[in-house]
Amino acid sequence: MTERAALVVADDLTGACDTGHGFAARGHETVVCLTPDFETDAAVVVADTDSRYLAPDAAARRVRDVLAGVDAAVVYKKVDSTLRGNLGPEIAAALDAADAEAAAVAPAFPSNGRVTACGVHLVEGDLVADTPAGNDPDGPVTDSSLPGLLRAQGLDDVGHTGVERVARGDVALDGARVTAVDAVHDSHLAAVADAARERDALLVGSGGLAEHVTLDAPTVERQSLRETPTGTAFGVAGSVAPETLAQLDHLPDSAVVSLAAERAVTDPEGAAADAVSTCRDRLAASSVVVLASARTREDVETTLAAARDADVSERAARDRVTDALGRAARAVWDASAPDGLVLTGGAVARAALDALDAGGLALRGEAVAPGVPGSVVRGGRADGTPLVTKAGAFGGDATLADALDYVRRVPGAKR
Repeated sequence: MTERAALVVADDLTGACDTGHGFAARGHETVVCLTPDFETDAAVVVADTDSRYLAPDAAARRVRDVLAGVDAAVVYKKVDSTLRGNLGPEIAAALDAADAEAAAVAPAFPSNGRVTACGVHLVEGDLVADTPAGNDPDGPVTDSSLPGLLRAQGLDDVGHTGVERVARGDVALDGARVTAVDAVHDSHLAAVADAARERDALLVGSGGLAEHVTLDAPTVERQSLRETPTGTAFGVAGSVAPETLAQLDHLPDSAVVSLAAERAVTDPEGAAADAVSTCRDRLAASSVVVLASARTREDVETTLAAARDADVSERAARDRVTDALGRAARAVWDASAPDGLVLTGGAVARAALDALDAGGLALRGEAVAPGVPGSVVRGGRADGTPLVTKAGAFGGDATLADALDYVRRVPGAKR
């Protein structure tokens, strides 16, 4: 078994990409594997377990399975920067599978407004439980205390290192098996990474901490971007986070095609077919088109009302909308073969790439915005296609437009 410089185990696809970017940006060849049998010689391998909303035992099992199949000098357990998902079970599984004595847990991502102070996790200054993460329909975050949340999710031996000590570089990892660490600045995350390296501790964090993990691995060069955009770009926006809705508003109306999501809850195939026809016509006449599941909160409520009327659960409705978007991505690709792709929302990114039979993503080490990395699709229908993946809640108003521009400038686009 070939030893990798690092193995990142993430619980969703956009998180896998933004965390892998922390290594790729420093020149380390980094590949996100979308299928278990995808082969790569990259120094850094990122695995997406797609386990954020699984039952805890199933999520832990996926983490153990990944770690059993890859030998790596550094193991990094990626967790959500808004604390969603199975943090406790997955950290416990990673500790055991990696045979680590201790774990440093620092999910802060200061450049994206996520910080931890006095053990309390904040997003843009608000308690994380008071943000949209607290209303996540599949797994709401109800405790803004990082140590408290870890204990509630089954980790018994949890300590805490406060920001005053971290700022002095004193990150103690010897008092508990799992230590929740404050961080309000990138320098604090650097101190966490250094302390974990000295103790050979399991690293647990979001894309923020990954930027400071030092590897003993070679670096590679990347091609420069074209000076001006060329070709066409197709985007799929499945997130209904306020940030994504604002980004859609920033685009010209002619660039956005709305999926008939209320139809998709009962007929995803039909809704996809209608959207594909419109997207194909728009791409024939213009360079940029984005297919969106919603433009406003009212669109979301209309879709949920249609689901209730059809006796379809909210979870099933979201899954069917995601399925429709994945179907549409494949059909638009087959009909128009756009030069670049932009995918927003982890579940939708996974659905679209699965529909395109992609095997992996080679990260370019460039980002449109913090946590919004560029890559190139490897394998499948869209092999070689420039791609940007974006978590729904990341980025400013212009980020989606910038991402569409970026994929039209990456070398390798067909036109």
